[in-house]
Amino acid sequence: MRRKHRRMGLLVVALTGVASAAALALTALEDNLLYFYGPSQVDEQGLSMGQRFRLGGLVAHDSVQRLDDGMTITFTVTDMVEEVNVVYVGIVPDLFAEGQGVIANGMLDRDGVFQADEVLAKHDENYMPPEVAEALEQAGHPVQ
Repeated sequence: MRRKHRRMGLLVVALTGVASAAALALTALEDNLLYFYGPSQVDEQGLSMGQRFRLGGLVAHDSVQRLDDGMTITFTVTDMVEEVNVVYVGIVPDLFAEGQGVIANGMLDRDGVFQADEVLAKHDENYMPPEVAEALEQAGHPVQ
């Protein structure tokens, strides 16, 4: 009987250790994931200020403005239903343009403006990032 109890105890300790390791790994992974949202989903999901995520959609026409400092650019990301204003300090990709697909990494500030720390643009005239195409489709504007 004692052997069975000892084995059962070791099994419980081993399973507890494995479960703890898995929980720690998942927690660390969760902190490093950036979820993707389209402009229509930003309000729906109730994203809080300071929560990092990826914002994707099309750069709205007549929305790109370069500030006098030469490094700050403001633009609007749209899914043809909702819009989110974006501020980015840095150099945008060569293919960044109005009417083109874009994904920005960053977070909302207290005014609801997306503060981007990275901007990714499509890499040729026919390509649309899958996340952006899906967000546009969900908003009722399928990509041609």
